[in-house]
Amino acid sequence: MIIKKAELETVCGITSRLPEHEQPEFAFAGKSNVGKSSLINGLLNRKSLARTSSQPGKTQTINFYRVNDLLYFVDLPGYGYTKAAVEVKEKWGKMVENYLRKSSVLRCVFLLVDIRHEPSVNDKTMYDWIVRNGFHPIVIATKLDKIKRSQIQKQVKLLRTGLGMEREDILIPFSAETKQGREEIWQLIESMEN
Repeated sequence: MIIKKAELETVCGITSRLPEHEQPEFAFAGKSNVGKSSLINGLLNRKSLARTSSQPGKTQTINFYRVNDLLYFVDLPGYGYTKAAVEVKEKWGKMVENYLRKSSVLRCVFLLVDIRHEPSVNDKTMYDWIVRNGFHPIVIATKLDKIKRSQIQKQVKLLRTGLGMEREDILIPFSAETKQGREEIWQLIESMEN
């Protein structure tokens, strides 16, 4: 897809009402430091539309990015951030749950996991929760440029097994550096737009 326009349109905090859209939404979930902002920026060919930070746990809101006036990317708060207070984490969880249950135009949830590591308990919990809510998450294995080519297949297998993915479930390795995986992700988004 050629990106002509991409903008942060709505930011929803814990007490905000979720916006209602007619255009399809594509949500991005993942641990706090897994590279969600880098992925969103990479998909949109922008350097810093989605804020990246060296401090995990920065995204504490649900951010809606309007893309080409055709669809929305929805950046969900990162999970697994240990320094956040328990009650704050619970509120984030409820906020995400509320969004996933209420959005009538949500087409897909992309779950980001770090290709270098086995899925965490939080990754597995999130994966199972997305499945229980009627979605087939597409797993994006980020930080591809941080491992050797020879390790890719082994790490992909580790992720698929660790998450309990079915054979037909989709996992795409992605590199924010080289943009490997970008076209594949866009093809999936375009196939689900309508």
